[in-house]
Amino acid sequence: MLADKYKKMAGTSAVFLSTDYTGPSPVERDGPVWSARELHLDELRPHLNHKPPMQNALALEGLEEYDQPQEGDVRFVESVGAEFVYSARIQGWVQLL
Repeated sequence: MLADKYKKMAGTSAVFLSTDYTGPSPVERDGPVWSARELHLDELRPHLNHKPPMQNALALEGLEEYDQPQEGDVRFVESVGAEFVYSARIQGWVQLL
């Protein structure tokens, strides 16, 4: 399931956390709020491909170097305690609820 609104995680170029996320997170507090529509989440394919977990969200962005993400890839991020799905359209990761 996806949220309605997201904020970009600080220190990343394309990792988005739900504005409803209640855990500790380094989101850009003064940054813009992105709607699910602006992130083109309605275009995500329905089939999700679960991949091995990652230690932190910064590691998601390094995947392009050795395990190119594909549309619908899902990774659990241990430091955040949440799953993220890859969107090829935005070339970024969005938190699943």
